[in-house]
Amino acid sequence: MATTYDFPSDLRSGQEELHQVRAELSALLKRLPWSVEPLDGFSDDNGWRRVERPASPGWTADEQAEVEKLRLREHELAVFVSCHRFWAEVAAGDRMEARTRLKHAHGTPPGDDGE
Repeated sequence: MATTYDFPSDLRSGQEELHQVRAELSALLKRLPWSVEPLDGFSDDNGWRRVERPASPGWTADEQAEVEKLRLREHELAVFVSCHRFWAEVAAGDRMEARTRLKHAHGTPPGDDGE
């Protein structure tokens, strides 16, 4: 039988916000031009595959600020989740499994890890 974990609500909330921030950041980066700074386009077929990029207008100051804000929040949340006092209560050999369960616990009620 698999071990169940009673994750504290602040840890669950932190993990859920971390998922949300990472999704926001990923979506933002997909929308932005490929280069932060304005650069000419290029084509290179000397490697193992052809690489082509159109000219990039670069990111605006607002776009750079938004990426920085999301990256900072992502870092804060990752530190909060990984250094939470809860992990000291979990045996060292069980922490990886517990961490994996926490990552997939969003959407399940507290105390119910999907088993």
